[in-house]
Amino acid sequence: MSSIQLKGICKHWGDTRALEGIDLDVAAGSFCVLLGPSGCGKSTTLRIIAGLESASAGQVLIDGRDVTGAGPAQRGIAMVFQNYALFPHLSVAENICFGLSVRRVPAAEAARRLRDCAELLGLGELLQRRPAQLSGGQQQRVALGRALVAQTRVCLMDEPLSNLDAQLRQEMRRELRELQQRLGLTLVYVTHDQTEAMSMADQVVLLNRGRIEQAAAPRALYASPASTFCAGFIGTPAMNLLRLDAAGRIAGSTLTLAASGSGSVATLGLRPEAVALGGTVPATVSSLEYLGADLVLRCAIGSQTLTVRAHGRTDLAQGAAVTLGWLPEAEHHFDAQGQRLA
Repeated sequence: MSSIQLKGICKHWGDTRALEGIDLDVAAGSFCVLLGPSGCGKSTTLRIIAGLESASAGQVLIDGRDVTGAGPAQRGIAMVFQNYALFPHLSVAENICFGLSVRRVPAAEAARRLRDCAELLGLGELLQRRPAQLSGGQQQRVALGRALVAQTRVCLMDEPLSNLDAQLRQEMRRELRELQQRLGLTLVYVTHDQTEAMSMADQVVLLNRGRIEQAAAPRALYASPASTFCAGFIGTPAMNLLRLDAAGRIAGSTLTLAASGSGSVATLGLRPEAVALGGTVPATVSSLEYLGADLVLRCAIGSQTLTVRAHGRTDLAQGAAVTLGWLPEAEHHFDAQGQRLA
C-alpha cells in the first residue's frame, strides 16, 4: 500500500487555470474519490498523479517519494480509463497480460498472475473471447484485471463505470469497493456521480473551478458541508438554500429565523428530509414528483422554494396550502460568501 500527497499543485495553460493550489493527502489503502462537475479539474488532478500531465507548480509524492518529474512507468501505478481501452484483436487473456509482456515478466509468473486475476474477477471462462463478445460489465472487469495483474500498490480510475447502465453500475460499485478492501489498494477514483462517491469512498474530495471545496468522509460531507457549493452538490434532492434578507427573514416572506438575529446568516440550508409537513411555516405546493417510497414536494415560501421529501402515500396536489416545520438543529447557516458558519 502507498500513500499519495499533492503539495501546492497548479496547472495552467496560458491564461487558463485548471488547478490552483491543490493540497491533498490520500492515506495508504484508502478509497479516495475526486468528485465535482465537468471542468472542475478532477481528471487533470488524476492525470498529474499518473504522470500523464506535468504540473505547472507543486509536488507529487507517492509513498513519501517525490515523483513529480518521473514518468508514468516509474511511479508504480495502474490506471483504468473511461473507455476501457481494450485491444479488439486480442483475447481477454492477451489484453490482461499485455502490460506484463511489454515488461517481459517471465511466462510462468505471468500465467500465475493471470490465473489469480481471472479467479478474482470471475473471468475464468472468458479468457479466450474477444472484447466484442463481452458485455459492458465484462469489458470493465477485463480493464480492471489489466490494472490488477500489474500488482501495483496504487490504482487510478477515470469514470470507469459511466458507460454502464444503472443496474450494472450499482453492482460494479459494490464489487469494486469489496475488491479494493480485499486487496488493500490505494485507489483514486474520478466521477461526477455523487452516488458513486458517497457509496464507495473513505474520503471524498469535492472540487470546484480548480480548487478543493471540501475533503472529508462521506458522512461528514453530508452532515456538515463547508460551503453552499458543497451543500447544493451533495444530496438527492439537493439541500435547500434559502436566501435571507438583512432582517433574517426568508426573502419575500415575513418569516424571521431566531438563529439569524445577528445578521451574519445570509443563507439558510435545510435538507429535504429534515423538513416535515405540519408545522408553523405556511407554504404552497408549487410542484410535486412521485417516486414510489417518496413524494418530493416543491413548496413556495415568499419568493423562495423549499423542497420537502414526504412519504410516498402523502395525498397532496399542486397548489395545495400546507404548513412546514423543522428542528433548529437541522438548520445549516452560511455567510454572504457562501461559507459555513459555526
